[in-house]
Amino acid sequence: MGNKGIFLVSGWIIAGLVTPVLALNDSISEKGVNALRLHSSPYNLLGRKIGIGQVEVGRPVKLGKDKAANTLKAISPWAVFYGDQSAITDKNVDDHASMVAEVMIAEDKQLQGIAPKAKLYASAVGSLSEGGQPQECLASQHIAQQNGGDIRAINFSFGESLERDERDEAKLDGKALLTSCIDWSARNHEVLYVIAGNQGEGGIPIPTDNFNGITTAYTTKRKGKFNKVDFANLSDLPKGIGRSFIRKEIDFGDRRAVSLLAPGGQIAVFNQKREIEKVSGTSFAAPHITGAVALLQEYGDKRLKQTPKSSNWSLDSRRHEVMKAVLLNSADKIADRGDGLLLGMEHTILGKKNHTWFDSDAYQNPRVPLDIQMGTGQLNVWRAYQQFSAGENKNKTVNALGWDYRKIAANNYQEYYLQKPLVKGSYAAITLAWDRLVKLNDLNRNQQYDEEETFSDRGLNNLDVYLLPIDEESDMRNTCSSSSFEDSVEHIFCPIPATGRYKIRVRYRHQFNEPIQPYGLAWWTKAQS
Repeated sequence: MGNKGIFLVSGWIIAGLVTPVLALNDSISEKGVNALRLHSSPYNLLGRKIGIGQVEVGRPVKLGKDKAANTLKAISPWAVFYGDQSAITDKNVDDHASMVAEVMIAEDKQLQGIAPKAKLYASAVGSLSEGGQPQECLASQHIAQQNGGDIRAINFSFGESLERDERDEAKLDGKALLTSCIDWSARNHEVLYVIAGNQGEGGIPIPTDNFNGITTAYTTKRKGKFNKVDFANLSDLPKGIGRSFIRKEIDFGDRRAVSLLAPGGQIAVFNQKREIEKVSGTSFAAPHITGAVALLQEYGDKRLKQTPKSSNWSLDSRRHEVMKAVLLNSADKIADRGDGLLLGMEHTILGKKNHTWFDSDAYQNPRVPLDIQMGTGQLNVWRAYQQFSAGENKNKTVNALGWDYRKIAANNYQEYYLQKPLVKGSYAAITLAWDRLVKLNDLNRNQQYDEEETFSDRGLNNLDVYLLPIDEESDMRNTCSSSSFEDSVEHIFCPIPATGRYKIRVRYRHQFNEPIQPYGLAWWTKAQS
């Protein structure tokens, strides 16, 4: 899921190139995800006091514990572990893990991470010969319980090969133990998992088939901006001689593996000798998203402490479904021309063969919410801040920009009436996110995963989302919709055909497990002034 000049194979790093050119600040600047804007006044967001996690084969160095940290002082993880135990001095330290941590929390004059003041808790799961999915699940659970049980996001820049999965004829159907563990933990520990996407050809696809987190592909620079899906991502339907082999590493059925893009091509970081290296891969895209969560959550916690408390802010701001909906809905697709009709998007994102979102089946087919290469587009932290800071809308009549966390009963719907008319020719972006239900088969009833325990997949309830004229009652006469049968995300990005009043409808169409389904919803529209 990453490289130094060339790519990782099954989680192991291949030596690569050293270069004197820094690029990390490019990836977090306006050339990439535009997070640096939030570091400065008046926002001053650096991820302070926000707990985030990292699980990998190895772990980053920690000052005061590892000799290598005396040279590499750019990062200072809050705590490091081996599995679910305290880390041993100078053991399981890994260049790759340190580099991933730098993208999140580096604090150096030459190199700045996306959330340099966040509290990073990192665990090494050890080499492939030392364990497997049960041990990786234990490590994930352990990290999710750190910071007083308040970890907002966990970064996975590694994974398991299908070749090592113990199931007969294993496929990416969400049922591997580690994938089940991730989806269970997301709900049980209230944490957003950010998973580095699989890059194929002997890659590490488990748990990229998760439902409840975000799986990322990566972009590289084109004309000075991170805006093009890199060739190395396995985020396209396989063709030709490799089809039968690569097919195994794509999500089973019609689900799309990629949720969101982030910069990951030729990112400059320090190795443990404090030499600058350029690295590439989804390993370095995922921590951009994890760090972005820390920035947004710092803002959210500031709002929660305000006196008097805001009527449009609550602890729902910490929900992983809300974070997922906010990040996906605010992603860049097509650069705005300056008139706001494309919602202020800053970059036009290109697929491998230079197709744009307008060329994708996700734009044209309401049954397909995510582009197979792009997901919903590329992370834009500044736009995510705008989306998030607009606040929670609990009333029936809502602003043009906002989000909500709510629970809905089977065979019912919830409507949101947009207060002002929408402008003809403008676009509406709407994202709905909810969870697959995974239950722990808790043999000793200690409410924790233990080795030898398993998980049960209880399935995914089917929710749909619609944009309708305000007086329209029929789902069928919608302006646009998203109604996938397979995904835990619905996403709309569509033009407004006529200036007028509209409403958003969330429908709980088919029940497969619990009769009440929580969801996160985010919307961004352009209202008439």
